[in-house]
Amino acid sequence: MERKLAAIVAGDIVGYTRLMSEDESSTYAALRATFSGLIIPSVEKHGGRTFKTTGDGFLATFPSVNEALDAAIEIQNGFSEQPFDMRLGINLGDVIEADGDMFGDGVNVASRLEAMAEPGGIFVSEAVVRSADRNRSKLFYSIGRRQAKNIPEPLAVYAVRLDADEKNGRGWIGRIARGRRAALPYAIGAAALVLAAAATQAPEVRAVGADLAGSLARLAGGELADARPTVAVLPFDNMSGDAEQTYFADGLTEDIIANLARNPELQVIARNSTFALRGQAEDIRLIGDRLGAGYVVEGSARRAGDQLRVVAQLIDARSGAHLWSHSYDRRVEDIFAVQTDLTAEIVSHLVSYVRESEVSNAAERPTENLQAYDLVLQARDRYKHGSKDAEALIAARALLHRALELDPGYAAARANLGMTYIVDFVQNLSGRATTTDVETGLSEARQAVRLDPNLAAGYQVLSFGLSATGDYPGAMQAAQRAVELNPNDPDSLMALAKAQVRFGSYDEAVQNAERARRLHPMAPEYYTYVYGQALYAAGRLDEADEVLRECLIRAPQQADCLLIQTAVLSQRGDVEGAQRTMARLTEVDPEFSLASERSMRRFGESALMEQFLSRLAEANAPDVTSGFLHPHTRSRT
Repeated sequence: MERKLAAIVAGDIVGYTRLMSEDESSTYAALRATFSGLIIPSVEKHGGRTFKTTGDGFLATFPSVNEALDAAIEIQNGFSEQPFDMRLGINLGDVIEADGDMFGDGVNVASRLEAMAEPGGIFVSEAVVRSADRNRSKLFYSIGRRQAKNIPEPLAVYAVRLDADEKNGRGWIGRIARGRRAALPYAIGAAALVLAAAATQAPEVRAVGADLAGSLARLAGGELADARPTVAVLPFDNMSGDAEQTYFADGLTEDIIANLARNPELQVIARNSTFALRGQAEDIRLIGDRLGAGYVVEGSARRAGDQLRVVAQLIDARSGAHLWSHSYDRRVEDIFAVQTDLTAEIVSHLVSYVRESEVSNAAERPTENLQAYDLVLQARDRYKHGSKDAEALIAARALLHRALELDPGYAAARANLGMTYIVDFVQNLSGRATTTDVETGLSEARQAVRLDPNLAAGYQVLSFGLSATGDYPGAMQAAQRAVELNPNDPDSLMALAKAQVRFGSYDEAVQNAERARRLHPMAPEYYTYVYGQALYAAGRLDEADEVLRECLIRAPQQADCLLIQTAVLSQRGDVEGAQRTMARLTEVDPEFSLASERSMRRFGESALMEQFLSRLAEANAPDVTSGFLHPHTRSRT
């Protein structure tokens, strides 16, 4: 065995399992061609050696950091022409070489960085940044400190800028040409807006760009965890003179939020948090502070017949300064072009460049049938996810069926329809839903992702449904895909956190739950419960206790918070406190029992699950109840 210092590159293909399930032979052939035609030649060209391959991933070693960087950038640029996306991580550290293989922290850190990286991105360690040639300093920008599994201290993580190496057309403009169902004229228009904003370099734009690194230092504990700018889109005012048209302005706002959230360079506050501030005439600086947002978008929509006027403005929430405003006078059928223009202009004022996914995805038209689109907006307005209103759920379902009669290929309508069936079963809203409804919901979700493979909401519904049927591995995979496609959706992040708790990825679950709460600062107590559960699973009992007490101050009858708090108190040795909390839980939820918890498998098949049950038993949890229900009628977990 030989110990030495080496630069390690770790790579993994995103979504390979899903692609294999859709077309195994073609995917495998494309993968082999990618390895033999791109990855291995690039590694060898820059003096490296691939010492391990793992199906859709690889590990390579290089004699220097600079050669590792050159190879990684060449590989990522080459992936612009491939049917896959790649994540790469690079580290410089001690390794042990034995029989051609390599082990040690140098390899482990590279693998952890790869797992953190965005699809299409490269994350590197601080050691790489310090060792690279000085003329490469502009390649890197800080992501902040991130906790990695099995590594005691948080890692200082940096991302590699790829745009400087993509002037040959293999970058984001070149990728637009490949499609992904994008409407090219809209994409070109959005790209032109971005390039024009960058070219003018107005003082306001320069000020925003110069402020990016520190724009998000205001987090709960004061630690800079993410240096990306945060934007909140307030509900657009309905200026139509008809209160019944409010749903249209709300729907436009929601779609702008969804389009912005696809951009990995931004953090976007959740719709439920921004809509909670509707009608509150507060100073924009106070609103920004409450939401943790550096930038706020506000506007209005006036719809009269087939005419549409949209006015929007972008405000620096720290100073109250107006950075940009614009009005659009269009026909109603141009609504998707308005959304594209708004999204591109906002992004151009917040970040120095736009990744190809933003321009491409923002330009997609979800449907050619505006009546179907209007029906989906009405359905979303009629039933809000998390509501206990069974009548509203059934009414929304009817509207979605009508939308699909007009456009059977409308993927978002199918995803929303699927959710109505699954949520009815899981939350027992109508009292009539059965496992057949879950299968119906799953069928709609699968059709949605077949129609639009980039629809994050489709995978979120799929994850929800698979969890309801007990297919936790499938739910985990779907939740990961939802987050890959929309890293700013807090519901998807919470779904992934729950799945990670079941699979023992406790530190990752804590990180995702924390991020979801930052993106949805006015989230329901369910978010607090999932965060507390993840902290408990990770062994961070003091923090879990604090979070769960916070939950129970605001919602003393929140059953899930009572449950996890019982286990926390028992594990900390406060048996009497645990027994008192269990008594409150059984009063709030008379159907609770150890039998129901054992069936639910909240912590999967891990050793923690048995420990959790023993803690509940110590707190005098009832073994069974006379009215034992199956677990999905009791809780959303």
